[in-house]
Amino acid sequence: MERIAVVGAGLIGRAWSMVFARAGLEVRLWDKVDGVAERAMGLIANSLADLHAAGLVQETLAAIAARITPAATLAECVAGAKHVQENGPERLAPKQELFAELDRLCPQEVVLASSTSGIPASEFTGNLAGRGRCLVAHPVNPPYLVPLVELVGAPWTDPAVVSRTRALMGRVGQVPVVAFKETRGFVLNRLQAALVAEAFRMVRDGVMSPEDVDRCVKDGLGLRWSFMGPFETIDLNAPGGVADYADRFGPLMGGITVEQTPYDYDAPTVGKVTEERRAVLPLEKIEDRSAWRDRRLMALIAHKRSQEG
Repeated sequence: MERIAVVGAGLIGRAWSMVFARAGLEVRLWDKVDGVAERAMGLIANSLADLHAAGLVQETLAAIAARITPAATLAECVAGAKHVQENGPERLAPKQELFAELDRLCPQEVVLASSTSGIPASEFTGNLAGRGRCLVAHPVNPPYLVPLVELVGAPWTDPAVVSRTRALMGRVGQVPVVAFKETRGFVLNRLQAALVAEAFRMVRDGVMSPEDVDRCVKDGLGLRWSFMGPFETIDLNAPGGVADYADRFGPLMGGITVEQTPYDYDAPTVGKVTEERRAVLPLEKIEDRSAWRDRRLMALIAHKRSQEG
């Protein structure tokens, strides 16, 4: 059985462990904080139970969980692994140190992938002897429910490593996309940043309340975007497709972007949105609402699978 090493047993590490284990791969899970990997097994069991209840896994929960083994040391975690998925702190120095250790421990044929949300691989792999086998494999939270994975290599990443990682991600049920070069924040975060910034601006400028801005997405754009991307959306929004859309709406949409100056998350607007959100959802209930979100995602995934084709 192919072995995967998952380094870091927080939310993302636990999710990756489920992704690989439910696909039939053996997983070794390690965290630098004593006891975290062991405690993660209970949380993984709870999430697997939710997946089973939603009809998204057919195997017994025990069979899937049995493929995940907490490791006592980093060396034990990566021993025999063909792929390492790193989920360490989102800070440059710790990531540089961790990848240096991984590069020392792992044979050259082992792929070293980072789940980082925004640090380019070129910033933490440049001095490594095995830097050609390193890349970013950025998931969407939570990756065991949202399948997209952005694969972003450094300028020196071997194209064969990207291809091999893309094949692995597809094999375990994820949806890999490949960036041809590094960008700040990668692609998904850049798309999200544009929408979130405009949402804050609409509140800041007194155009709409936070609750109604959310409705514009969840009951408007989000319905289409749950099964179509922006290019397919506009292709279907004009009789003549993309070119016709650009002719009809280009001046309007382009003019809007001229008004969309950089947004700096000003404190008064962040405070206003925070106040309204806390009135709707007290801070102590965020964890429960996150679980509700995950169940809704499971239901959506099950529905999309039933409609494929």
